Amino acid sequence: MFRKSFLVLSIALLGNYPLLAQRVLPQFQPYFKEAGFEGSFSLYDLNKKEYATTDKADFIKATSPASTFKVPNTFIALETGAVRDKMEVIKWDGTPKRMKIWERDYYLALAYKNSAFWFYQEIAKRVGEEKYHDYLKALSYGNEDISGGLTLFWLGSSLKISPKNQLEVLQKIQAETAPFSARTYRIGKEIMVEEKTDTYTLRAKTGWADTKPTHVGWYVGYVETKGNVYFFATRLYQPDARQSDRFGSQRKEITRKILGDLGVL
Repeated sequence: MFRKSFLVLSIALLGNYPLLAQRVLPQFQPYFKEAGFEGSFSLYDLNKKEYATTDKADFIKATSPASTFKVPNTFIALETGAVRDKMEVIKWDGTPKRMKIWERDYYLALAYKNSAFWFYQEIAKRVGEEKYHDYLKALSYGNEDISGGLTLFWLGSSLKISPKNQLEVLQKIQAETAPFSARTYRIGKEIMVEEKTDTYTLRAKTGWADTKPTHVGWYVGYVETKGNVYFFATRLYQPDARQSDRFGSQRKEITRKILGDLGVL
C-alpha cells in the first residue's frame, strides 16, 4: 500500500489525459542501489488514476526504447499486414547474429518472446516509413523520430521515450483506444502475455539499448487483476565500461520486488 505521507504533486500529462497526481515512492529506490545500478520504477494505477515514480526527474527523461518498441511494433505489423498472423514464418537468411538463439527461422510470437531483432527489422521494411509516421503519431509515441533509419530507429538511434510516455502508450493498448482492429488487439495481447495465474495476467517486454557511454535497460508492461490494472515501466542504467551479468536480470527482479511490495503480484 502507498504511504499517505508521500509527496503528491500535480503535473500536466501529454495527450488527452487530464491533470493527474504523481506520487513519489522513495522507499523503493534502495532496490536499485542494492543491485548496483541507477534507475527508476514508475507506475500507473488505473482505479486511482494516479502516476507514481521513484524518481520524478527520470520519469520524464527520454531514452531509446530498444526492444520495448516491439510492443507497438507487433500491433503495427499485424494491422498493416506486414505479417498475416502470429505464426507466419520469416526465414533466417543464414547470416551470423549476435545471439545464437536468433539464428533460426522465426514467427511473430516467438520473435517477440526471444526479442529477435532481425525479424522486426524485416517487418520494418514491410511497414515502411510513411505508416510508421502515422502510427507513432496516433500513439503519441515518444519523440516520433524515425530519422535514424528504417531498421534502426528504435535501437539506440533516433527514437526516444520516457517512462511516463511508456505508461501512456500501454494504457492505449490495454484500453484499445489506439487505431488497431479488434483482431489485432486480440492477437497482439496474446503475444504480450508473459505470465498468467488465477489472480493476474502479466503482459510485458524487456529492452536493452547498448548505447554509449551508458547502456539502458527497460522492463515495461501491465498487470491485469480481477479488480484493477497496473501499468509499470522500469529503467536501469549501466556505464558501458562497467559490464555486469546482472544488468539484464535485474530489470525484472527489481520490478517484481516492487510489484510484490505493492500487493500487485
